[in-house]
Amino acid sequence: MGLVATRPARHAAPSRRGSRGKKIATAALLAAALLAGRLWVVEPVTVSSESMEPAVPRGSTVLMFKPGPALGGLKAGDLVVFTSPDDGNPAIKRAIAFHGQTVAIEDSVLVVDGVPQPEPGIDHSRIDGTYFGPVTVPGGHVFVLGDNRAGSIDSRSYGSVPLADLQATVLWPAGR
Repeated sequence: MGLVATRPARHAAPSRRGSRGKKIATAALLAAALLAGRLWVVEPVTVSSESMEPAVPRGSTVLMFKPGPALGGLKAGDLVVFTSPDDGNPAIKRAIAFHGQTVAIEDSVLVVDGVPQPEPGIDHSRIDGTYFGPVTVPGGHVFVLGDNRAGSIDSRSYGSVPLADLQATVLWPAGR
């Protein structure tokens, strides 16, 4: 039996077609992940109302965190997004009080459960002489107000908003 000389195996160069296919698949996967993230997690939205000025000026862009309300942990001062009962459009307002809390505005000062609340971003001179309430927030609801109290249609007009109706919290700009 004789030995047969063989050449060492040559490693084939990677196919350009296979590499290109992987790049396309990776790009498609990335695009799908970004789309899913925008649909279900974070979405930029341009504010079309002056009701949250000066904290969120008209024309600014905010980032909505869609799972926010479902994760719970909402607190007074958080910015929330819901469909306005007034006109059916998306609305951004500040969460003020929750189940069982009493809300009032006394000569432009927000009072929750009998305690005046600090609101450094509110221009009290624009709403001097404003009175509202007191009202008690029902279970499963949140009382919301716009920062521009003189130009905001909010829970003072349409009542407390069901927590189940909240669509997102605002990540940026962050609440006070």
